[in-house]
Amino acid sequence: MKGSSLEYNTWSIVTNMDLSSNKLVGDIPVELTTLQGLVGLNLSNNHLSGGIPDHIGNMRALFSLDLSGNKLGGPIPPSISALTFLSHLNLSNNNLSGPIPTGNQLQTLIDPSIYDGNKHLCGAPLPKNCSNPNDPTITPNKKYEAADEPNKVWFYMDIMCGSATGFWGVIVVLMLKKQWRHKLFMFAEESMDKIHVAIMVRVNKMRRGRGAI
Repeated sequence: MKGSSLEYNTWSIVTNMDLSSNKLVGDIPVELTTLQGLVGLNLSNNHLSGGIPDHIGNMRALFSLDLSGNKLGGPIPPSISALTFLSHLNLSNNNLSGPIPTGNQLQTLIDPSIYDGNKHLCGAPLPKNCSNPNDPTITPNKKYEAADEPNKVWFYMDIMCGSATGFWGVIVVLMLKKQWRHKLFMFAEESMDKIHVAIMVRVNKMRRGRGAI
């Protein structure tokens, strides 16, 4: 300025930054997330790549965030739900993927156009659900459930094999041990006699009760 070089070192008081419609390339600098006084950030219509910084939620004062028209990829960081003052959001026309985070102020941003042009995004407010196990945008919980399916199959197969082995083991022992067969048949016969006696006693009591009436 006026022939002198000055160092601008008061970034902490910057409240608005608009670098839209330039030819910016590369990742979004992580250092931007330290500008906690920033109210508006517009980086739209550039050639930015990489992902949205994981710590975007640190910018708690953000009122407006526009990252549309870039080449950003990967998931939308869950920390974005910490932006409780956010009332304008535009992430359209990127390569974002995965489920759209929920919670806090994001629940009020129900315009699907916010996320247009990201064919691998899913979840509200988009009509595409994150429910297909073969879908790369499936939520982490669904992925874990899908991965656990083979374990469940083997678990049930182990139970069936164990039951079959135990059953046939008893049958073989009974076939080889005559004394055991005799005891088993005696036990079964005694049990049937007891059941028969109990039933007959019950029937006689019911008959007596009807006769008394």
